[in-house]
Amino acid sequence: MNTDEKRASVFKEVKTIFTAHLEKNQLRKTPERFAILEEIYSRDDHFDAEALYIQMKNQNYRVSRATVYNTLDLLVSSDLIKRHQFGKNLAQYEKSYGFKQHDHIICVDCGKVLEFCDPRIQEIKNMMGNLMNFKITHHNLNLYGRCTGSCDSKPLEN
Repeated sequence: MNTDEKRASVFKEVKTIFTAHLEKNQLRKTPERFAILEEIYSRDDHFDAEALYIQMKNQNYRVSRATVYNTLDLLVSSDLIKRHQFGKNLAQYEKSYGFKQHDHIICVDCGKVLEFCDPRIQEIKNMMGNLMNFKITHHNLNLYGRCTGSCDSKPLEN
């Protein structure tokens, strides 16, 4: 299966999940909501609501800013996207269905977000869950620092 076929298959699955979520909550299944979902699942990056809105307007989608923000909330509540607060007031989002657990490294100067996965983190989760008699369902690990290059030339603040 090539990348386009895989993307289409994933979108079909998330569309089904989102449709069921909307029906369960007696919400309208509008073309705009599904266009936003499709736009998100065609991306491979973290994004903020305003950037998504501008991108969709530039592509001549007929969506309002309020529709984008409200749809993002619906997608978070249906577990199809994750909302992150990477130390700034601006929330960022990423698709979550069908993607492995990962963690983030965030530049405190330019805001760049890098993803990484280390199996030792899963081992720590399992060990701590056993030690504390706790069933850990998920985690969030964000490491903050400076990019090498232009960002690392500034003094680090505590």
